[in-house]
Amino acid sequence: MESHALDSLDFHTARALLEWQVELGATEACLDAPVNRYETPKAAPKPKVQAEAPAPVTRPKVDPVAIAREAAGGAKTLDDLRAAMGRFDHCNLKKGARNLVFSDGNPAARVMLIGEAPGRDEDREGKPFVGRAGHLLDKMFGAIEMGRTVPLSAQSIYITNVLPWRPPQNRDPEAEEIAMLKPFLERHVEIVAPEVIVLMGNIACQAVLGRKGITRLRGNWQEAFGKPVLPMFHPAYLLRQPSAKREAWADLLSLQAKLRDLA
Repeated sequence: MESHALDSLDFHTARALLEWQVELGATEACLDAPVNRYETPKAAPKPKVQAEAPAPVTRPKVDPVAIAREAAGGAKTLDDLRAAMGRFDHCNLKKGARNLVFSDGNPAARVMLIGEAPGRDEDREGKPFVGRAGHLLDKMFGAIEMGRTVPLSAQSIYITNVLPWRPPQNRDPEAEEIAMLKPFLERHVEIVAPEVIVLMGNIACQAVLGRKGITRLRGNWQEAFGKPVLPMFHPAYLLRQPSAKREAWADLLSLQAKLRDLA
């Protein structure tokens, strides 16, 4: 049938012709190209497999205590120890502190005092016990003719802290912070090699003796780091509780007697 004749057919006539061809058995329309019935059908394309995400990289767990122990163990002098503490970046207290508060006094002193952590004044000046509590501390030891500025090593004192950086808002140090910085304190004691250690307050007792409760511990001689250890009230506590100065005076006399015995 001519194409122009097909174009002139209306819908109903064309449909009638198509139905007539279907009744005659026509199943396919003529195509522009012949169909090869023997051709193997092409395989359907394989679905794309989404690439698996790479497994997360597992980083080795850092043990800050072991790192601190290794760093402290390599220090031969106080300058080495201070530098090692300055390089230690695993304590978050360092990020908020102005200064590393290392020590004050005479390293050749017979007596080593261990406080808890720097306060605002100590953080600003970079020395331990320089605020109101520090002034009281100097008066206390001055009463038994000892001090951090005394030229004779037999009468001088050496002062450090459990932590070298100030906790925010002067909060108590956390157990994790004490644990990771204790290797530096242990090495500090080894290098200074004092005859006697005085622990000022609860935090120092917790770090060195593993116990708290300064009202029970104070005045009772203990042993740690292979040294005689005397727990005492922290001067900040004495500022809040002046009535406890009587016990502090008794502890100072006990320290004086211990030094005489050791001499």
